[in-house]
Amino acid sequence: MTESAERGSRNAGSLGRTTIADGVVAKIAFLAAGDVEGVHALGSGLSRSVGALRKRVPGGGTTTTHGVKVEVGEKQAALDLDIVVEYGEVIPDVGQAVRENVISAVERMTGLEVVEVNIAVSDVRLPGEDEAEAERVV
Repeated sequence: MTESAERGSRNAGSLGRTTIADGVVAKIAFLAAGDVEGVHALGSGLSRSVGALRKRVPGGGTTTTHGVKVEVGEKQAALDLDIVVEYGEVIPDVGQAVRENVISAVERMTGLEVVEVNIAVSDVRLPGEDEAEAERVV
């Protein structure tokens, strides 16, 4: 075999490693959970308020992942999500749909194995309730 043929047959996967930051996994999970019907928001009223405030501060960032906590290892990830569900939705069904969508998105985009997705429902959004009223109640 010639030298150039040997070079072309090397496994590119053994020439370095790819690491994925916790924040990347959190963003993927945040967006995947928000896509599920019945999910009004992620995070408690306080964390949503802090997130809205950070968006207004120069340099505070435009994308927040409030309501999502992740632990990322070399090959696995575990996630905790805090969600607000729309009134009238079947909460266990929404939770299961969120879990399935988050696992699918994280595993597909990162190649990590998701070992658990814990979901806490912190509130239910009532019809006609706006954000200001919801935060005063909390």
